[in-house]
Amino acid sequence: MGGRGDGWGWERELLDLLRPGGSSVRQVVAWLADAVGGAVCLHDDTGAVVAGTELDSGPFEGLLGDVVAGRIASAAWEGQGRHLRMVRLSGPAGVVTVSRTAPFGRRDSEIVTRTVQGLELLLRARQGTESERRLERATSDLRLAILQLLMVEDTVSARRVAAGLWPGLLDTDTACVYVVESSPEERDRLAEECLHTTAEQALVVRCPAMDGHVIVVTPRDSVAGALRSLIESRPRVFLGGSARQSLARTATAYGQAVSALAVAHFRPDQAAVYAERTHPERLLDPAALREWTARLLRPFDRLPHHTRAELLATTRLGLEFTAVSAAKVLGVSRNTVRARMERAETLLGTDFTDLTARAVVHLALNAHESAAHDPDRAPGTPPADTADLFTGAALRAWANDLLARLATDSRDLRRTVRTWIAAGGNAERAAQTLGFHAQTVREHVRAAEPVLERQLLAGGGDLYEVVLAHLACGDLAQPALRGVDQDESDSLVHR
Repeated sequence: MGGRGDGWGWERELLDLLRPGGSSVRQVVAWLADAVGGAVCLHDDTGAVVAGTELDSGPFEGLLGDVVAGRIASAAWEGQGRHLRMVRLSGPAGVVTVSRTAPFGRRDSEIVTRTVQGLELLLRARQGTESERRLERATSDLRLAILQLLMVEDTVSARRVAAGLWPGLLDTDTACVYVVESSPEERDRLAEECLHTTAEQALVVRCPAMDGHVIVVTPRDSVAGALRSLIESRPRVFLGGSARQSLARTATAYGQAVSALAVAHFRPDQAAVYAERTHPERLLDPAALREWTARLLRPFDRLPHHTRAELLATTRLGLEFTAVSAAKVLGVSRNTVRARMERAETLLGTDFTDLTARAVVHLALNAHESAAHDPDRAPGTPPADTADLFTGAALRAWANDLLARLATDSRDLRRTVRTWIAAGGNAERAAQTLGFHAQTVREHVRAAEPVLERQLLAGGGDLYEVVLAHLACGDLAQPALRGVDQDESDSLVHR
């Protein structure tokens, strides 16, 4: 036997290999081959090679089969100038086969025995780690499934799924949603820290749509402070939170949290809550808004209840995010999202490539969601058309104040933003109208974001607020919508 077998130094080498975080199974098998001056092969319980050098088992195939099957624990074989030892692993199923040209001495046999014991420990640890990872993946998938159920207002199923692992977590009528943003590379570590920080008192989900986002749903007010502490002293980590909403309005709360996250990018403490700023729907006459919304969404009313709820929920998310992102959040295909959005366009008699139409329908869907959870509000007189809804003094004052911020820049950002919105958010078409380069349009729009404290290029609720401000000021034409501005065609409802 070689130098490693001389004396008992091999024991120290083997111990070093078996230390936690040390060598892999393949490295231990290679060390054993070097230590005994032969060839070593590790088979699993099916006889497949896991590590080492595959041996010609023809002469001793039957004996190897008996050891693999567990009929015998170990065996020795000699022939054709070879000496073999076969030892079955206890616990993790498998067999170690050692082949060499010289007979096995006492120390060689001792090295084989101790190494086999070490391999058993390593394989048990690896199985435990793999089982732990599978459990973590399953738990993560379960959290996502619960979030997706909440997103489509299936709170009953969400509570049932959550009850098994997190008893009491969703035994609540209301909750807040927070979105923590980091780089995609930091996201997994941040998610683990969110789990630890919230002490399992929140539903923590790696966002399926945005690689850098972690979504936190919690009924407990204390979680907000814990999350704020988590992002302190981290220069590129941001926190956005929603107002408290009913569980059935989780999708609305999620949109609010994403909207607040945009504001957090412009805050020194890198955190913002949705309720911290005024939103246009709060400045409209509540009764008039409710009646206008009911009339606008009337084409959906003759659909089966489940189809109607599914279509409204998908449209709300599809207006807030891209089809791909909405599909990931809902757990459906992007083609399904696009098909539902196209059906909503047909029912509403509008075109979602028009940003004014998107903004107005987005407003209606949010108002509908609020009305569904406030059924006792008295009915009002619906406005004659969409334009009438935006004639209130409070809304006009808010809109003028918001857009006046853009006047502080000499580049006439207001004109660029207005033209870009009218072009459907297409920088190339806006550039043709303005006589600019498309990149200049994008730079102007990007420069308007910190001034307005809203993300525009990303689309969604922030952009729609700015669109509504332009509508309230009369800077953009009102979109055409069936139900409030046109005669409704009943035949379209039955498509």
